Amino acid sequence: MARVSQEHLDARRRQIIDGAVRSFTQGGFHATSMQDVLREAGLSAGAVYRYFSGKEELIAAIVGEVFGTVRGAFEDAANQDPPPLPDKLLGQVLNIVLNGRVGGGSIEFPRLVLQVWAETLRNEELAAPLRQGFVEMRAAWGGLVDAYREAGLMPDDVEPDHVARTMMALAQGFIAQRALFGDAEVEQLEGGLRALMRMEVPKVS
Repeated sequence: MARVSQEHLDARRRQIIDGAVRSFTQGGFHATSMQDVLREAGLSAGAVYRYFSGKEELIAAIVGEVFGTVRGAFEDAANQDPPPLPDKLLGQVLNIVLNGRVGGGSIEFPRLVLQVWAETLRNEELAAPLRQGFVEMRAAWGGLVDAYREAGLMPDDVEPDHVARTMMALAQGFIAQRALFGDAEVEQLEGGLRALMRMEVPKVS
């Protein structure tokens, strides 16, 4: 029997994840069955269950991909000289998540993110990778703060974790707006953040 190449295995796994994302965004996490995922992916039960035991593993894989993609974008930014300012960086990262390979660039993808967040409140199997991703993202932003300091863009007394939590809150809030109201654009977030970054306390004469 011919040995299946790693490229083929990776492509099949990609096909399953993309099908799951489409299914979950269309029908919701709880209303979607594994049969729905099978139909959307166009594969047999045996082919899918070879990679994933159920919906929880599929969601965990999607969460891992999103965090991995975002973390990679932050690490790339930290290696630039100088690194992009927060408004541009956050816009770049959100565009990658919304329009990139993860989720197939689905406009409904933020809705899936909200479903995952809600599900983690009751499902420890999903909560664990989300918490781990949160820790890794905070560390990635800590590296960016170091890069900002070295470039003379940020004072030495800034607490990296404060910056990390603030920027992540902005990204999460944007995703929530996009999912709930649909009219949030990345350019709006960039412009608003840029305006806030330019604020100065008036000098008292």
